Amino acid sequence: MGQLRRILVTGAGGFVGRHLMPELGRRFPWAELVSFRADITDPAATETSVRDVRPDACVHLAGITAVPEAREHPRRAFAVNLDGTLNLARALLAHAPGCQLIHAGSADCYGASFRSGQALDESAPLAPLNTYAASKAAADLTLGAMAAESGLRVLRFRPFNHVGPGQSEAFALGSFAAQLRRIARGDAAPVLHVGNLDAERDFLHVNDVVRAYALALGRSDDLPNGTIFNIASGIPRRMRDMVEAMIVSLGIHVSVEIDPTRLRPSDIPRAVGDASRAENLLGWHPDHGIEEIVRSVL
Repeated sequence: MGQLRRILVTGAGGFVGRHLMPELGRRFPWAELVSFRADITDPAATETSVRDVRPDACVHLAGITAVPEAREHPRRAFAVNLDGTLNLARALLAHAPGCQLIHAGSADCYGASFRSGQALDESAPLAPLNTYAASKAAADLTLGAMAAESGLRVLRFRPFNHVGPGQSEAFALGSFAAQLRRIARGDAAPVLHVGNLDAERDFLHVNDVVRAYALALGRSDDLPNGTIFNIASGIPRRMRDMVEAMIVSLGIHVSVEIDPTRLRPSDIPRAVGDASRAENLLGWHPDHGIEEIVRSVL
């Protein structure tokens, strides 16, 4: 692929995109960073945008990312996460066939496979348990087929729970942090509304995740096409421990109440990943500890 001249980023204005763009700027200062601005569900608009840019690389972040939103609007979730991804991939094949695509998938796609309780590697079956995960799994599998069938240059990532500054309250830790900040300011009663705090999750700082994407762009010529990467710490952490750490960090006293609307119908007790492949092929490992993650979320 040679030196990257132009990198197209979909979803550049979103939570992850706002952290990715500075990372790409630091690692590839000679490259032009272009934010994708078309409606990705519109095949013609997507094709025009790709044709105008003709990128050497593309990081695909755009999507419906919140589980409740996908559950409430399933057709929209598939239109964006699956059809939008397909529109982008087809446009790249037609107008930028040498482009390296980085697909930001989701470890949520493993779903029922997490019931083993073990840290899952990339060989674990995709068994989604919600609409969001199903739409992301469909896109992941479609891109894999296109790599084999049509020669699409793609690397597929399945990051675990990544958090940090700017995350929406549609996500558990983002919601807890926002509630606690309002309580600390005196803008809300000292009651924290939560879902299942006994669930264990594999938490990452968003900056560690975007660093993995950037590392892959820099090494893409050396990686087998279609390679799948888990991005994970390998350490399961209870939601309850994360909440308590935030409360301690703020130095406040609150009562914690279960909100039934925050409980997922298909919640799994433990979700943890094995990122040995990313460590071996990309030299990646998480740099941010749990204390830094908690501070950054707050």
